[in-house]
Amino acid sequence: MKTTDFAKYLNKYLTIHLPNNRGSTPQTIDSYRYAFILFLTYMDEVQNISADKIKISDLTYTTVLGFLNWLQEKRGNSASTRNQRQGAINGFVHFLKYEYPDFIVEYQKILSIPIKSAPQKEISYLKTDGVKLLVDQVDINSRNGLRDYLILLLLYTTGIRVSELIQIRVKDLSLSKPYTLLVVHGKGQKSRYVPLLKTTIPHIQKYLNSRGLDKIERVQEHLFKNHMKNPFTRQGINYLINKYANKARAINSSLIPEDLSPHKMRHTTAMELVNAGVDLIYVRDLLGHVSITTTEVYGKALASNQRRAIEEASKEVVPPEEAEWDINPNLKDWLKGFNRNNNM
Repeated sequence: MKTTDFAKYLNKYLTIHLPNNRGSTPQTIDSYRYAFILFLTYMDEVQNISADKIKISDLTYTTVLGFLNWLQEKRGNSASTRNQRQGAINGFVHFLKYEYPDFIVEYQKILSIPIKSAPQKEISYLKTDGVKLLVDQVDINSRNGLRDYLILLLLYTTGIRVSELIQIRVKDLSLSKPYTLLVVHGKGQKSRYVPLLKTTIPHIQKYLNSRGLDKIERVQEHLFKNHMKNPFTRQGINYLINKYANKARAINSSLIPEDLSPHKMRHTTAMELVNAGVDLIYVRDLLGHVSITTTEVYGKALASNQRRAIEEASKEVVPPEEAEWDINPNLKDWLKGFNRNNNM
């Protein structure tokens, strides 16, 4: 079977350009790969062009816009998910501009498709009582209790991503003064140092001793392994958190969100720091955000929470306010004619 130009360049983009030229992580490449699986599905089901027949010339403004609309209208994807898929397509188009410039005018049209405005979701996170309740569900004396306790402890006290947590190796820990540093491998293959709380050190040392990970020949091993003696996966960490969340929820459901996840533990860390008055610059560096803009959502969430608290507290002392146009008929008439007067 003859390979199409689309298949040739898509393969080159995913297997050579992204890992070698862009330094993309396996997670990013996998996300882009899935976006193109969906695009191939759309081309087959809607455009009636099978995957092995798609050509570069089929990648047009019309087909891309149709694909993005199909994601929302037929698959029920959110605006943010649609934007993620659009990012994958745009990345490929930028790549094609230099590899296959024949259709550069069409590429410019594709890149001009605006992203969808996604509503900002309220940040969900655990309060201090919720964290304590969650951690209290771990039986440290059980077979994997100390491991599970340490996983929850690190997620909460460092705010690291789950992808970073499962990549920690013994050699990444510094347990001699200053022993408050942990090397974390984050997005874009970047590394950063994250402080460890002094109170976590005894737990880490006890865990290393119990697993025999304190031996010099084992420093390259992953810190956390599942029951199969393999490094944890995202799904494994999610399962672990849900297990303890369900136990905690049975005691007090109001303290534990139904959708508790490792990322919400990360939100918890950030909100704790912002609530404590830590500068957003330091929060950005701790969390490994590329831009302060990403970190600002926590500052906005804090402001929103404070405003809500003030409004609730003031209900009893501030009389209800009536809109002036409800009590002033002349003002209401003026407002009705405002645009008409200004357009004359």
